[in-house]
Amino acid sequence: MSIFTRSGTRVPDATGPDERTIRLARKRFVRRQWARRWLAWRRLLAAVLVVGLLAGAVWTVFFSSLLAVSGVRVNGTAVLDPRSVRRAAAVPLGGPLATVDLDSIAARVEQLRAVRSVDVSRSWPDRVLVSVTERQAVAVVDRDGVVRGLDADGVIFRRYPSRPKTLPLLRMANGTGADALAEAAKVAAALPATIARRVDYVEVRTVDTISLRLRNGRVVRWGSSDDSAAKAEVLAVLLRQKASRYDVTVAGQPIIRK
Repeated sequence: MSIFTRSGTRVPDATGPDERTIRLARKRFVRRQWARRWLAWRRLLAAVLVVGLLAGAVWTVFFSSLLAVSGVRVNGTAVLDPRSVRRAAAVPLGGPLATVDLDSIAARVEQLRAVRSVDVSRSWPDRVLVSVTERQAVAVVDRDGVVRGLDADGVIFRRYPSRPKTLPLLRMANGTGADALAEAAKVAAALPATIARRVDYVEVRTVDTISLRLRNGRVVRWGSSDDSAAKAEVLAVLLRQKASRYDVTVAGQPIIRK
């Protein structure tokens, strides 16, 4: 605002802001308005960018061929042929690795008798990893001239060209059930290597009637698999004495017969 003197001269009004101050104030106001708008746009652009990145990641992982299954890697096999594990796994190739049903693959591999347990995982970017834990033979059985190994659970799972010297042979009486065979396998698993090497075969009649026939012809009455660890310790001491029969059916009351 301006005022005029008597001579007509225009002078600024000392009571209000001059035009320069007003212009500066307007510029500052405009800059503040643009700053607010730019901040809002920046937030919007950042949100759009995040959504776009997430959408791209989802598409890449679940729908694109960039991370598709191209093969299967098998670990932990000694008895099994890795090719038989791959066949049993039946992993679908070409589909997204992220959508592969790992539980179904594991269930199929566990059907192989030599497999005790299996862990299936994704090996990025494009592989399925099948890690197998195989059964360990603790004894063998002779079935129609074929030597087969069985583990501590009594599961028969592999063949041998001939009987391994380190594994006892299980001989079953006619009519012996699978439960008695599993019981005998537990006995064989509990034998220390020093005793197992001296066993010619393990005779199995029932779950409570298990005996060891040693290579020198001596006989050990074992009973069931209960307290097998204690029975093995007692037998290791008894074998220092010459006898024709050793009875450890009750570990705390062993019997020797000359």
